[in-house]
Amino acid sequence: MGRGLALELARAGASVAITFRSNFDEAQETLREIAALGGDAMAVRCDVRDPLNVSEAVEEIAAEMGGVDLLINNAGAFETVPLEQISVEQWNAMFETNTRGPFLVAKAAYPYLKESRGRIVNIGSLGGLHPWTTHAHYCTSKAALHMLSQTMAKAWAPDISVNCVAPGMIVHGGTAEAEYQHFAEKTPMKRNGRVEDVAAAVMFFATGPHFITGQLLAIDGGLAL
Repeated sequence: MGRGLALELARAGASVAITFRSNFDEAQETLREIAALGGDAMAVRCDVRDPLNVSEAVEEIAAEMGGVDLLINNAGAFETVPLEQISVEQWNAMFETNTRGPFLVAKAAYPYLKESRGRIVNIGSLGGLHPWTTHAHYCTSKAALHMLSQTMAKAWAPDISVNCVAPGMIVHGGTAEAEYQHFAEKTPMKRNGRVEDVAAAVMFFATGPHFITGQLLAIDGGLAL
């Protein structure tokens, strides 16, 4: 999903900084795709679980790009575990990436976004709105991110607008489409979501009125209805 968002921003003419934790090769491939679109991009290693790494990555990006106008918090963890089997370590690890990570990155980017009157778009989840019994730590971490988004929006207004996109079942490729067809059958729009659906929502918050803030937009084809 992060790759798709980066490409969509590049198509819109943005200079894009992407981050990666360990997959250097995939990051370089994304840079090549952006270059093929005529876009300007850079890649920086960033482990959102590491406060020092986060701070250094944001500073490097701001220095290279001349500031920060838009932050998309997309890094996330997902795991299927029955509630009664979730360990403390698994619980903490989920929150470390899905909730604390966006907090750390947004906090590091705050002075640059305040200066540019920028925007933050956090990537939440339908799981943060509806309980999934075998994903309790995931759902709870995303629900916390939704609340964090609203708190940021209120605390950092009027300088920074903060919104959150909550994707439902998003698939990429034929194998995933077949594997999750049963979700499509339960969805009023009769298909699963695609990365471009999420990208369109992100672009709305990235380019729409700065006055729109504190909003949570579910991209689920009506699955939650």
